Amino acid sequence: MPEKTLGSLRCLRWLKNIKTQMKKLTFIFLLFIGFGINNAKAQHDPSDQILSANWDVIGDVEFKMAKDDSEMYAIFSNDIKKRAGKPFELEGYIVPIKDGMKQTKFMLSTLPINQCFYCGKNGVPIMVEVQLKEPTKFTYQTIKVKGILKLSTANALDASPISLLNGTVVK
Repeated sequence: MPEKTLGSLRCLRWLKNIKTQMKKLTFIFLLFIGFGINNAKAQHDPSDQILSANWDVIGDVEFKMAKDDSEMYAIFSNDIKKRAGKPFELEGYIVPIKDGMKQTKFMLSTLPINQCFYCGKNGVPIMVEVQLKEPTKFTYQTIKVKGILKLSTANALDASPISLLNGTVVK
């Protein structure tokens, strides 16, 4: 087999592996959102959970699976749709996507990482993907982030349905 074809096959396998990993990450993210705050009550220390009107707006998002379960789409309420493309602020806990003390892209959760179903113990909190302009140091304390609310109508198994873009940490 020519070297160019071998390289192409390796590249395709690598891309397929990346896509599979992204689908797994997105599915886990959707589980976090899908169960919402209300299903996580008794399993968590109530004083750690972040409750706010903006988290309630995020928690109203529902999901619909395709008939063959190969795709999932977010169904956005009118309340969240009218906020899309505008500045939006959330306080929450950093759940890193990558290793490192400085984070620019991470999930923001209503519960600390040690109480997160996937990352630690107990139930499933709501999460939103955050992309900051400048890195912030990882902390176990809450942070407040302000960014532009982006809603994605793409297959939620391939991309985050809710993101805060061009974010900044509010002091």
